[in-house]
Amino acid sequence: MKTPFSVAIEPDWRGLLDAILRTGRPKRVHFIELFLDPEVSEALASRYGILDDLNPSDPYYTEKREVAIQSFLGYDYVRCSLRGMDMPLNYSNTKDTADLARRDGRQYVDEHKGPVTTWEEFERYPWPDPEAASSRSLEWYEAHLPENMCVIGSGGFAHFAEYITWLMGYETLCFALCEQRDLVEAIARRLVDSYRIFLKRLLAFDRVKIVWGSDDMGYRGGPLIGPDDLRAFVLPGHKLMAEMSHAAGRPYLLHACGNLSLIMDDLLDDVRIDGKHSFEDTIERVTDAKDTYGRRIALLGGIDVDFLCRASESDVRRRVRETLEKCMPGGGYVLGTGNSVANYIPLDNYLAMLDEGRKFSV
Repeated sequence: MKTPFSVAIEPDWRGLLDAILRTGRPKRVHFIELFLDPEVSEALASRYGILDDLNPSDPYYTEKREVAIQSFLGYDYVRCSLRGMDMPLNYSNTKDTADLARRDGRQYVDEHKGPVTTWEEFERYPWPDPEAASSRSLEWYEAHLPENMCVIGSGGFAHFAEYITWLMGYETLCFALCEQRDLVEAIARRLVDSYRIFLKRLLAFDRVKIVWGSDDMGYRGGPLIGPDDLRAFVLPGHKLMAEMSHAAGRPYLLHACGNLSLIMDDLLDDVRIDGKHSFEDTIERVTDAKDTYGRRIALLGGIDVDFLCRASESDVRRRVRETLEKCMPGGGYVLGTGNSVANYIPLDNYLAMLDEGRKFSV
């Protein structure tokens, strides 16, 4: 099999966990991503023949495909969760202009009005049943995942701020925080009750070694709703997720886009997250975060997506080296993009980021 990498590495989930928990000096750089866009995975598989030995008709092709791609790229894990927790929302569609464009275009949640804006709509809404969510993929990974890889439990839960916003529509939510707080509270409570059951089922799988919540809460200038509203309707849910994860011996990571400086102390001292993901240069560079709270929790990713889209390969390699030199000492840093491997990031820049991480001498 062809490879774009100059240094070979083997998956090592224990090393990844040590890096996140800051337990000693890491032996090498580890990598993490919230996800790769499907178009990126398809392009990589085609270019390097990653899936040539797999049979698409295999009933567990999807799971085997994920293991093959993740291990080829140098990740120590697969990201998986229970399936079947999707919630119907109001969407708009537009053409995708990326080089690796999505065939069906891009989809955006309606900002004005969601499907739950009144008590009648709340009662009629088809809320998913966490007891009925499928654990099929997790069961396969529990039995067949290579011993040097783990599962990061992520997806389908802990979307407290996101679903409150999406279910009501952002514009409607802003009015409801003044005029219908009881309805906002009911939605938040429904999410907490559902995700509590969901996470309990997820934590029953031993191969799940890390829990990763994903919940965008802000934009460049600050949080989407006021800090006190986040404390009332969002942060208690994440605190529960962290408490359940910690009681089961797993770290709780949080992906959250936006400027969260107004609630960062809450996330550190009350919610007690173990790692922060999503860094954007125009908000906070990950190298700056190392100086502020980077010795209290793990910092994840941080190679800015806009930079990766515009930079030359040599610039990417230089940026990765500078980031590792600042963030690796003392542990608590895992290399990756600032958000996710989107289908508009040049593949060669993404691969250069990984290759430079492999070459870095700890």
